[in-house]
Amino acid sequence: MDTTLTHVARTATQAGLIVLGGPLVTGFIQKLKARLQCRRGASVWQPYWDLAKLLRKGTVQSDTASPFFRAIPVLVLAATVTTAAMLPVLWAPTGAAMPLGDAILLVALLALARFLLAIGALDAGGAFGGMGASREMTVGLLVEPALMLAVFSVAVSGGTTEVGLLAARRQALAFSWTASDLLALFAMLILTLAETGRIPVDNPDTHLELTMLHEGMLLEHSGPGLACIVLATHVKQLVTLTLVAALFLPLGLATGGGPAEITLALAAFVVKVLALATFLGLVESSYAKLRFFRVPQFLGLGFVCAFLALALRVL
Repeated sequence: MDTTLTHVARTATQAGLIVLGGPLVTGFIQKLKARLQCRRGASVWQPYWDLAKLLRKGTVQSDTASPFFRAIPVLVLAATVTTAAMLPVLWAPTGAAMPLGDAILLVALLALARFLLAIGALDAGGAFGGMGASREMTVGLLVEPALMLAVFSVAVSGGTTEVGLLAARRQALAFSWTASDLLALFAMLILTLAETGRIPVDNPDTHLELTMLHEGMLLEHSGPGLACIVLATHVKQLVTLTLVAALFLPLGLATGGGPAEITLALAAFVVKVLALATFLGLVESSYAKLRFFRVPQFLGLGFVCAFLALALRVL
């Protein structure tokens, strides 16, 4: 019983860190981009203030929207937060008896959140919402198979698709990298740009109708519902970065509950997330957004790398 309670407490703690830290990572990226553009920029705490402001506002809903429309933001947030509970942030499981979550289920929940957002955009009956939903689903169709190939290429070496066990086994072999690992990491970095809605695939800082993907699906939401979706976006971004860290940079994960070990694991997690967030900020400040019809070519590079990584691992 004590072991089960400890496992539940650790899972809740790790999920809480991702949910609470998601907006801070967004604020850090925005601040980094502002500095690179020689601007002062907003505070790193600005995403939290934006969420608080949205929670205080009222809700406006389209006359053509069904009753299900109001439930969509909550369902999107629930699916995204569930993925946060499936990742090793501070602790790596020491056995198969207390798993965190399967990588296939994690990717499926992210796909479910994307599908629900698209349904909400179509349900409202707006032209821009439908356009954004169409584009988002097209990008998802290109990203999700490549993401699964990259995960499978790592899972073959670890002998499991359970994220926590896979990270623990990868941690023991942290310095034995192969060409397959490098290809899979390169593919994951490309796919991370798409999953987090970053340049060159999407621009999270614009509301220009002709270029919107993710933002186009949010136009019909407002108030607390919009706050749920925005928070889910922050959480999804940190979930994606944590997944990359767990698969390719699992160093520092704790196996016990000692204060020193937990502090070291937290410091390692912060360093890894900041490094990946810096990568996103540097790419966004160095490249322009691609035309939508060029996005498949860009994501195709990630698919080819992920496929080659799996092929080299199997052969």
